[in-house]
This record gives sequence, C-alpha cells and structure tokens, in this order.
Amino acid sequence: MKITPLEIKRQQFKKVMRGYDPVEVDTFLEMLSTEMEELLRSGKELKDKVIELETKLSDFRSMEKTLQATLMQAQEASGRSIENSRKEADLIVKEGELKASQILEKARTDFSRVKEEISTLKARKESLLSKMKVLLNSEIDLIKALEIDDDEPRGDYSKGSGKEHLEIDEILKKL
Repeated sequence: MKITPLEIKRQQFKKVMRGYDPVEVDTFLEMLSTEMEELLRSGKELKDKVIELETKLSDFRSMEKTLQATLMQAQEASGRSIENSRKEADLIVKEGELKASQILEKARTDFSRVKEEISTLKARKESLLSKMKVLLNSEIDLIKALEIDDDEPRGDYSKGSGKEHLEIDEILKKL
C-alpha cells in the first residue's frame, strides 16, 4: 500500500490513557510528511532527469550509428575512389604503351620502306649511269666514225687520245 504525504498529515490516532504524546506524534508525522514530500519530489525529478538522459543517450547512440555508417560509407567511397584511380592510371599506362608500340612499329615500317626506296633509287641511278655511259660511248664511237670518214681532221677527237672518255667519266661521277 502506498502512503502519500497528505495521508500522513491526516492520519488520526485514538487517544488512550497512557499512550504517546499527541503533540510529539503530530510533530513527527508533520516532519515525516514533509520529508516524504521532499523525497517524492526528488524522486520525480530524478525520474524526469533519467528520462531526459535516456532520451539524450538514445539520440547520441543514434548519432553514433549515423556517424559510424557515414564513416564506413566515406571509407568505402575512398577505397573505391583509390581503386578507380589505380585502374584509370593502369589504363592510361597501357594506352601509352600501346601507342608507343604503334609509333615504334610505324617508324620501323617507314624506315624499312625508305630503305627499300633508297635501294631502288640507287639501282635506278646505277642503271641510268650505265645506260648513259653506253649511250655516250656509242655517240663518241659514232663521232669517231664520222671523223674518219671526213677528210678534215677535227682536233683532239681525231687523234683518239682518250680524253673524251675521261671527261665523260668525270661528268658521270658528278651525277
């Protein structure tokens, strides 16, 4: 059974002949009632404070969970970002290596082609020089033949000194 401070104040006892002093009992009951009121008020304040603190604690726990979740998400995002950056860097390096290989291969191909062209041009040059020598020698032989047929001698060519062959060779070397 719960007793309230008001019940303590209103409590009446029977009066008997050799009993307790009524003034002392009333004074004690009054003190007890006041003390109980104070205890109840303090208990209510403590309960309210406990409820308030439990609410704050619940809020803090909720905030802690949110912060932990946010931290985990940030760590995961950071990890993904780092991984994506690594993959992108690897991709850039691979693309660079591929382009470098393609450039080297093209340079090698171009070099081989130019080398072949040079060889072809040298061969054509030699062929042209040979043809020109043959043509010039045949022309000189024709001139000599015409000079022999001619009654009048014509300078150094009629003597057949061989200078004409030297001049032709020098002209061809300059080419």
